[in-house]
Amino acid sequence: MTASESHPTRLERSTTAAGAEVAVLTFAHGPLNLFDRAMFDAVIADIAALTAAPPRAVLLRAEGKVNSAGVDVHLFDGLDPEQAADLWRDLFAQICHPLEALPCPVVYAAHGLTLTAAFEISLACDIILASTKAKFGLVETVVGLTPSMGGPQRLAERAGSGRARELVMTGDVYDASTLVSWGVVNAVHDDVDAAARALVNRLADGPTRAHHATKQIVEAWRSGGIAHADAVTPVVSGALFDTDDLRGAVRSFLDVGPGKAVYAGQ
Repeated sequence: MTASESHPTRLERSTTAAGAEVAVLTFAHGPLNLFDRAMFDAVIADIAALTAAPPRAVLLRAEGKVNSAGVDVHLFDGLDPEQAADLWRDLFAQICHPLEALPCPVVYAAHGLTLTAAFEISLACDIILASTKAKFGLVETVVGLTPSMGGPQRLAERAGSGRARELVMTGDVYDASTLVSWGVVNAVHDDVDAAARALVNRLADGPTRAHHATKQIVEAWRSGGIAHADAVTPVVSGALFDTDDLRGAVRSFLDVGPGKAVYAGQ
C-alpha cells in the first residue's frame, strides 16, 4: 500500500532470499510525520493487517528528515477527561498491545528525531536500532501532559524507574548513544536503515516459532516476574517440539552441523 494524504503510511511485504516474508511499515506523513488522527488511524489499520496475516518479521521506519516530531496537539484540544481516557485506551488496544503481541520479531529503525507517540511505539517493539543522528524524547510536559501510550512504564522496564522519571519529567531530548548506555536503544549504526533491514531479514530467516516463544516468556516476566515466566516456560517451550522447524533443525544439526537448518514454520 502506498502512502497518501488519507493513509499516510505504507505497508509493504516482500520475501528474503530464503523465501521468508518480511513486512515494512513506513511512516510517510509530510516533513514532520506528525501523529494526527489520520496517522493514528493508518497505523491502527496497518497493525490490524499485520495481526490478521503475520509475516515472519516486521520493520517500522520512517521517511523524511525525522521519524516523527510527535503528536499534532490539535488532537488534544477540547478533550474532557473521559474522552482523553478513551483515546489512550483505544491507542493501547489498537497499537501498543497488538504490536507487542505479533508472533514475530518487530524492529524499529530511528534515523532522526523520534518524539512522543513515535518513541512510545518504538518502545513497544522488540528491538530498537538508531542512527548516530537519531534523538529521542517524551516531551509531553510542554503541554502539561505525561506520556500516555506506555512510554514511562516501558522506559522503566528497559532503563530503570529513575531514568524513566528523569527522561519524562525533564522533557529533554536524548541522543542515541545515551539511550544505548541506558539500555533503551539496542545499537547505533551509521546506516540504520540498511542495518535494520539486514537484521529483519536475518530474523525472518530464523525460527519464528521460537522467537514467538521468547516473546511469550519475556511478556510473562514483564507481567508477573521470574516465577511467572518460569511457570509458563515449560508449556511455551515444550510446544516447539511439535513444530517442523524444531524437528528439521535438530535433524540438520545432527546430520550436517549447526547453522544449516532452513525454517519455514509460522
